[in-house]
Amino acid sequence: MITTAGAGLALFAAVTAPASARADTAAEKYPAGNIGVALQNFFNNPDKVDGANDWSCRPGAEHPYPVVLTHATFVNTGANWAVLSPMLANEGYCVYAFNYGMTQISFDRVGGFGDIAASAATMSDFVDKVLASTGASKVDVVGHSQGGMMPGYYIKRLGGADKVRTFVGLSPSNHGTTLLGLVTLGKQLNLLGLANDTLNSLGAPGLVQQEEGSDFQNALFADGDTVPGPRYVVLQTKNDLVVTPHTNAFLKGPNVRNILIQDQCPQDYVGHVGMFNDGPVMQNVLNELGPNVPDFKPACTGYGLPF
Repeated sequence: MITTAGAGLALFAAVTAPASARADTAAEKYPAGNIGVALQNFFNNPDKVDGANDWSCRPGAEHPYPVVLTHATFVNTGANWAVLSPMLANEGYCVYAFNYGMTQISFDRVGGFGDIAASAATMSDFVDKVLASTGASKVDVVGHSQGGMMPGYYIKRLGGADKVRTFVGLSPSNHGTTLLGLVTLGKQLNLLGLANDTLNSLGAPGLVQQEEGSDFQNALFADGDTVPGPRYVVLQTKNDLVVTPHTNAFLKGPNVRNILIQDQCPQDYVGHVGMFNDGPVMQNVLNELGPNVPDFKPACTGYGLPF
């Protein structure tokens, strides 16, 4: 019998082995991404990343659901998915990604500033395009930070529940953030309203909407965290200093799996940003989209950025 720990080691070995060690070297089409590639893409290729948006891709029997990637606030597709996109594509998935929430202060590089409902509408159009192109019945979604929360609006309010099979959030800003208590302090000092008015006028309502207790958050979760249909997975780190408290990321519902990375790998120092290149996180994503092994245990190595 293969243990879950053994399965984790095998899966990690499979996705990190050099092309020459793969049984199917033809599948290794894209070089593995890293922090350097992410930084280069942020400036030079904000809307492009290896492995994504091959509109000729047709899902096979092993991976019948295309994967749509939704980036975090302050970044873009090219930066956020430099590691996961080529990894998924090399595993045989059809992968797609798009930028959203660009406003007048984005310089065509910094996403996630715009109204979240409008960003969800952008996602709705993009998912429809993916389904029409691939002929698939549903998509899987993997999102980071705001990208792990915004699709929840699409699913709950824009008909996405019928089009999404599995939704994986990496440190998602579900239930908002106190920003290490700054939001709470701003309320106590009667300064939060002024700060939020400034952010809105600058073109960053998406930041205001991610505050704990915002009108957007209250409305989105007033009728519960989830809806029937999709399977929800949250991957979170206890070292999150962006979504605070870190437990705000977690969801409640019968179709939810909440995973704290340190419950699997106690020494993993990964922070909020580093979820994009963390080894255990990447292994969990592959498991959730693929074999979905219960109580999956990743190999505890290759930790992401500690902030």
